[in-house]
Amino acid sequence: MERLLTAEQMRFADEYTINNLGIPHEVLIERAGLAVTEEITKRFFGGRVLVCIGKGNNGADGKVIAELLSKKHGFSVATLNADNGIFKLFDKKFDIIVDCLFGTGLNREITGKYKEAIEKINSSGAYVVSCDIASGLNADNGKVMGACVKANLTVAIQELKLGQFLNDGPDYSGEIVAKDIGISIWDDQVIHRLRAKDITKFFSPRKVNVNKGDFGKALVIGGSEEYPGSIILSYNALSSLKMGAGYSYIAVPKNLVSTVLTVCPECIVTSYDEGENNLNEKLDKLLTVDAISVGMGMGNCEKTYKTVEYLLNNYEGKLIIDADGLNALSSFGKEVLKNKKCEVVLTPHIGEFARLLGIDKETVLIDSARLCKEFAKEYQVTVLLKSAVSIISDGEITYVNTKGNPGMAKAGSGDVLSGLMAGLFARGISGAEGATVACYILGSAGNIAKKEGHECSITASDIISCIAKAIKELSRN
Repeated sequence: MERLLTAEQMRFADEYTINNLGIPHEVLIERAGLAVTEEITKRFFGGRVLVCIGKGNNGADGKVIAELLSKKHGFSVATLNADNGIFKLFDKKFDIIVDCLFGTGLNREITGKYKEAIEKINSSGAYVVSCDIASGLNADNGKVMGACVKANLTVAIQELKLGQFLNDGPDYSGEIVAKDIGISIWDDQVIHRLRAKDITKFFSPRKVNVNKGDFGKALVIGGSEEYPGSIILSYNALSSLKMGAGYSYIAVPKNLVSTVLTVCPECIVTSYDEGENNLNEKLDKLLTVDAISVGMGMGNCEKTYKTVEYLLNNYEGKLIIDADGLNALSSFGKEVLKNKKCEVVLTPHIGEFARLLGIDKETVLIDSARLCKEFAKEYQVTVLLKSAVSIISDGEITYVNTKGNPGMAKAGSGDVLSGLMAGLFARGISGAEGATVACYILGSAGNIAKKEGHECSITASDIISCIAKAIKELSRN
């Protein structure tokens, strides 16, 4: 498990290390400069280097890097102080540019000479290495602050930074390597990123003396005459039992039964008359299942809301509310979340979460981690906020999932995730950690689909077909 820190958390860790552990500030600067130098010399044996130096710690790190590359490793090194200009240096050809202009403490839009320097770095054609964070990137939310260095490599000092993975962060950070320089982290509220070795334990070999009843029952509720596809995708992920559930159930309108039986022969089907809205009556017989996923393709209407409300009031297992289930909560009242008997996971994308909160999407993007955690805590639910990078929080612990690729940004991917979670939760794995595991498997399957084809062509069905391969791949870690 890796830690992702905010700017404030990193500043506190710096101060604690200096003031309480007695490690001088100058020693940390030397170590930071050495850490960046080590990563450069792993990749290059020599060459022409320009070190762009700003104010503060990052600028001090840059001076150490320039000296080490020149005197110890024999690189041809020039330095540029953006405060003083000398931008004619950019007329020369450099193999490597080291960005030490701004660190994690940047809290304003970049303008003037610094903006000009960043633009010249980005148009130089050199291999760009950013010290700690790409200059111009907000360390907390990954937004570009007026201008931002587009790095090939970011050497994060001591810990990864949250902003390197959110919003614009992945596009500007390049490869990210964290280097330990002895800064002590005592904050237990940091955000976590699960790695392959953290996920493997959820897919360990089974005992021989087991049966399907040992692995739980999962139910997917959804679909409508207008949107039949989404429930089929979810159930494809679930009914093939790829996440390890023992039984798979599905509840759909009568007009979808024949389609479901054709596509999902493993499923146990319950049907209801969509016009008469007798779904809740049918659900009485299904409330003994271990996990339910509801909302996909049901339509944003009062009938959907009544179904979600019924489940919240009567079901005692693990309930995943997705898609139109979320939209119905936004339209007809989210306060029902506070009167529930079940463990609840909400899976909104940015737009759905903005509607739940009653704010605009840009505000969510700027402060997504905090908003996710606060909503989860207020309503005592787990929130899985889906985006290019997903944030998962139960109000106490928060995870970030970075697995996946842009080709997965298509209709249907989120529906597959709901099916994956239902199958996983049926086995007894739930909460924020369980939701993160499902995200990780979805992203891993998407990455395999990309390798086997092209990211522009990935479909939700492609992802489903790669789930077993993604789980198998974990055994190699």
